[in-house]
Order: sequence, then C-alpha cells, then structure tokens
Amino acid sequence: MRKHPLNFVSLLCLALAIAFLSPRRAVADDEDPPSRVARLSHTDGAVSFQPAGTDDWLDAVVNRPMTTGDKLWADQDARAELHLGSASLRIGSTTGFNFLNLTDSITQIQITEGSLRVRVKRLDENETFEIDTPNVAVSILRPGTYRVNVNEAGDTTVVSVRGGEGEVTGGGQAYTVNADQTATFAGTDQLNADVEDYAGDDDFDNWCNERDHREDHSASIRYVSPDVVGYEDLDDYGGWRPVPEYGTVWFPHTTIVGWAPYRYGHWVYIAPWGYTWVEDEAWGFAPFHYGRWVTVGGVWGWVPAPAPVVGVAYVRPVYAPALVAWVGGPGFAVGVGVGAGVSVGWFPLGPREVYVPSYPVSRAYVTNVNITNTRVETTVVNNYYTNVVVNKNVTVTNVTYVNRGGVTATNGAAFSGGQSVSRNIVKVDARAVASAPVSVGAPAITPTRQAVLGTGASARVHPPAALANRAVVAKTAPPPPPPTFEKQAAAIRANGGRPLAVAQTRQLQPPPTQAAARPNIKMAPAAAAPKPITAHPAVAAKPGPPASGNKPPAATTTTNKPPVAAANKAATAPPAARATNDRPPSARPPASNAPNPAVEQKHQEQLDALRKQQDQERQKLEQQQLKEKQTLDQKKASDANQAQVQQKQQQQLEDLEKKHDGQQQQLANKQAQEKGKPASEKSDKSKPKSDRPPGR
Repeated sequence: MRKHPLNFVSLLCLALAIAFLSPRRAVADDEDPPSRVARLSHTDGAVSFQPAGTDDWLDAVVNRPMTTGDKLWADQDARAELHLGSASLRIGSTTGFNFLNLTDSITQIQITEGSLRVRVKRLDENETFEIDTPNVAVSILRPGTYRVNVNEAGDTTVVSVRGGEGEVTGGGQAYTVNADQTATFAGTDQLNADVEDYAGDDDFDNWCNERDHREDHSASIRYVSPDVVGYEDLDDYGGWRPVPEYGTVWFPHTTIVGWAPYRYGHWVYIAPWGYTWVEDEAWGFAPFHYGRWVTVGGVWGWVPAPAPVVGVAYVRPVYAPALVAWVGGPGFAVGVGVGAGVSVGWFPLGPREVYVPSYPVSRAYVTNVNITNTRVETTVVNNYYTNVVVNKNVTVTNVTYVNRGGVTATNGAAFSGGQSVSRNIVKVDARAVASAPVSVGAPAITPTRQAVLGTGASARVHPPAALANRAVVAKTAPPPPPPTFEKQAAAIRANGGRPLAVAQTRQLQPPPTQAAARPNIKMAPAAAAPKPITAHPAVAAKPGPPASGNKPPAATTTTNKPPVAAANKAATAPPAARATNDRPPSARPPASNAPNPAVEQKHQEQLDALRKQQDQERQKLEQQQLKEKQTLDQKKASDANQAQVQQKQQQQLEDLEKKHDGQQQQLANKQAQEKGKPASEKSDKSKPKSDRPPGR
C-alpha cells in the first residue's frame, strides 16, 4: 500500500529537480541587488505596512525587511523604529513614510505628514541620504541627528539638526541648516524660511534618546560589525560565550525545548531576493540575515559576522534573505518545488559554509556576501560560483554540512503562502535527512500574493488616500515605482519560478524619463549655491520641535506677517521654552539628571556581571537537560515518557527565565533608586545609571 505514494513522490521530486536545474545566469556588478535593507525593529500603537507593488495595508510585523517601495503609516499616538546599517530612523504619530529608493549608495525617504527623526553614524563620501517632503527636499550632509516635521496641510516643513549639517532645497532655493539649529520652511512654489537655535527635546525626542542610549550601550557591539542590523536586541535575549573553534558565540535564551534556527517564523517573498525569512522572536533579525549557526554542547549558537579589524579595509556586511541550505529527494518527501504532497525543507548554514544566492548575482556579490558573514577563503567561494552559477550544478554532494541534523520542513502551501512554519511543521525521518540531496538554491516556486503580504492581518487603520498619494519635492530623481505584484508574478512564472534579475524587473517598469512614472514626485528646480538662513528679528522665542512629537500646525497664509516660525512659536515651542522667554537665545534647559560617565560605566558593569552569571546558570541547566535527553534516547523510551521529560525541561527553562527577570528587575530598581537621589546624597557608588532598563 505504501509503494505507490512513494513512487509518486519520487517522480514528482525528480521532475521538480529537473525544473530547478534550468540555467541560471551571472549578472554584471551594477545589476546586483542592494547589499542592505531596513529592518522594522519596533512598533508602539497602530502601525500599518504596505509592501511594494501592492495596495494592501497590513498590521506591521517586526523583523520585516523593508526596501524600495515599502510604506509605513503610524497612526495617532503610534511610533515605529527602523534600522538601516548603522543608521536609525524613528517615526512619530500620524506619519506617512515611504522608501522612494534604497540602494547601497542612496537612501531616499518620502514623508507626506508627521515626524521623522534620523540618526546617521556614518556617511560615505558618495552616499546620498535624502528626505523628501511636500514642499522641500532635505539632504543629510554629515553624520548627526536630524528631525523633520511636516504639518497636516503639507505646506510647512520644520528641520532640526542636532550635530551634523543639512541642506534644504525647494522653490528654486537652497539653504544650509547647521548643528543646533531649527529651520522652518513655509510655502510651496516660493519658500519663506526662518531659523532659530534648537529649543530642546520633547517627548518624542526623549523616546528616541532612550532608544539611542540602549543601542550605544549594547555589549554585543564588541563582537559584531556595526552595520549588522539588529545587534542591539541581542543583549536582552541571550549571552556571549567564547568557543575555541569559533570565537565568541551568542546563545539565545529560549524556553522552547527543541528550538532550532529558521523554525519559528515564516517565509515572505521580497523582490529582488525572493523567499526571505522573517523570525518571530523580537531579537530575530541579525542572526538570520548575517553570520552562521552552530551547535555547541547540543545548544544552538550564532557565530556573528566578523567585526572590523584594525588595518584591514572595512567591507560592510552584505544582507542575505536567509542563510540556509535546502534539502529534498525521493523517500524524504521534501522537494525543491511545490505540489500535492510535496514539502520544503532547509537547515542553517554553519561556519565556513558557502551561501550561494538563489537570485541572479555577480561573482563579486557571491564573494562579498560570504566573506563579510563568515570566515571562508575566497578560492572556496569562487569554486562554488563556478560550479553553481557557471556550470549549473545546484546539488552539493561533496560537502559535510555541520547542521544537517537541524532540518525544518513545512508543506508547500505554508511555504509559498506566508504561513507560520512552526504551526505547519512536517515531521521528517532522521535517516532520510542524512541521505537526502542538498541544494544550495531556494525552491523555484512562483509566490502567491499572500507570500508577499506575510502574516500581518489587514490593518484597521491606514492613511487617507489623499495623504498617501500626496506629492513631494525631490532633489534626486527616484526610480520608477516597483511593478505590481501581478506583473512580477507573471514574469516569475515565465522565469520558471526563479527570482527576477534586477534588469528583468526594470523591464516591467515605465521608463524613468516618462512623466507618468512618478506623478507624485515634483523635481526641485535648479537652485543657486546653498545659503545660510537669517533669523527674523521679530522672533523672541525658539520654535523647537512640536511638543506633541507629531507635526507643526498648518502655516498661516495671510500676507504682511512675520515668517511662519514666528507666527507659530507659541504653539510649537516646548513648555520649558514658553515659560522662560527671558532666557538668552543660546541657553538651553538645564540638565537636571545629567548622567555621570563613571557611574554609567559601573551600572553597565553590574548588568554585564549579572547577565554573565545568569548565562552560566542557563548553560548548566542546558547541559543537564542534554544528558537527560541522551539517557532517554539510549533507553528508547516511549513517546509518553519523552513528552513528560520535554514538558519538565520546558518548565525548568521557564522558571529560570522568571528567576532571571526578577533578578534584573531588582537590579533595575536599585539603580533607579540611586539615580533618583538628590546630588548631595549621592556617593560615588550611587549616581545616575543608564536609562536603559535591563529587563527583557
């Protein structure tokens, strides 16, 4: 009775394998996909997301990679945070956000209304970072912190610079905004510009500062490249341990017995990379798009992308959609395609194992995506490129993969439909896994619309159509909008289910010179050399950012009035500025709780010591649980006994997490008490600590 189904699966898998062996092609270096994406790392309140090429608004899902054409909407009292390399982007309430362009050298953002705060830590010589609003284009010229506010009417933009230098273009004019200045630009065809000293931070800025502090004081930055997106979330959810063969390895703290990488999340389809992993855990970005995984003592650990080395040219880590190898073959029922009864399986790549993209790339790209994510020789990478891309040999037979035993499999519908993998796991036989062929490429499956949308539910809130389609001024011409999903799906199907090359995608878009390609983009008229803005003499108080953290009020259009910054000063100045109008223009509110660097360091050391102690406790428990499991396996215990032991071990892990949470909360309370004491009562051991809570 079993023979016929096996023969059917064997024939189907063979047919799928033949289809997958269809020729790939190498591409030129300038046709490579971007080596970076943005990560949606945090949301508060109602934040909705629209994937490029669709008109669907969904509830935003943390860890979703974002790229050109993706949009966000933060509703009333909502906030969102993104990371892009070493830069952070934070979105305030009632804000419309869109990536007009995101490449290795260009970041072009559209803000139709609301607030955006950007901190840029590094800006390459030829890098463009531009924020386009309904009446001006803001260019970031130097590393620093910038805030852009757009009012509801869309005719006023306020630009605040905290360290750095910006250039604002619009109405045939260009202005320079320097550090510690707030400039207001009113009007559309002709700008009315005014500048004031920076007035101080509001609630939105304070929230941004707290997030910056958390990022700056992360212990994980010691072990990873600063451009590894998501490193700041690792501290609260795991610990670092030295491993002789691999260096310092990060081990996640999980309460799931049998947890494995790339098992608790879902697959989404994001052009031009194709199928992309989105992890469920809050920390689940860096370890799934950079570095490699390995098991040490039966426990999974992440080997990070190599940190920068002094004296060696720095190469930015290259983002990958999922660093896995794929398995399939007769008897295992895990194929390289989708069909009735066929499933898809994969396992994480280990250190020094080569990742070969399933999407068209150049030889240089294959080299960079590997050497920046693991320690592997260039000659090994070149051999893979020659065998897979040039000679079309996608099945690997001469490599011993260290993580082959960590296979996860799901059915084809769940894989190509953006469904949760952990809820749709296909159980596989260990012996079949050991003999199954390994493929370096992802399944050649045409995505469904749900694969692009992912697991996000239909959003309850989204921007009004007029706001979503509001035109903005651009200094740099953005590319045409991404093609619709329907166009892409048809082209992918014609391409045998394989991702399209960048050049193929361009053929689906209108020519950049066609005016209809970007009806909501107004190119800024040519402007003379940038000039500084002169403050209006009638202004007595600094405008500052809006006290609500959202947006400035609509501009006054009545003639014969002072510039809009003066007209709006009473409404936009924070309470401290309004209450002390007699303060000298250059003065700032006193820092009543300024941190003491020595005490900050002491508190960080306390937290690091506690985490190290907790990690040792967890390591001891994990080793004990591993011995119990090995003993149980040797006795060939029944399923009931195994389930009982697994339940007991899971409870042990949960109890340990509760204990550790309590310890960290006690330390946080103690440090908060020290911080709250008056200066006269503070000893050298009881001064302000980091405002970053140590809890998970």
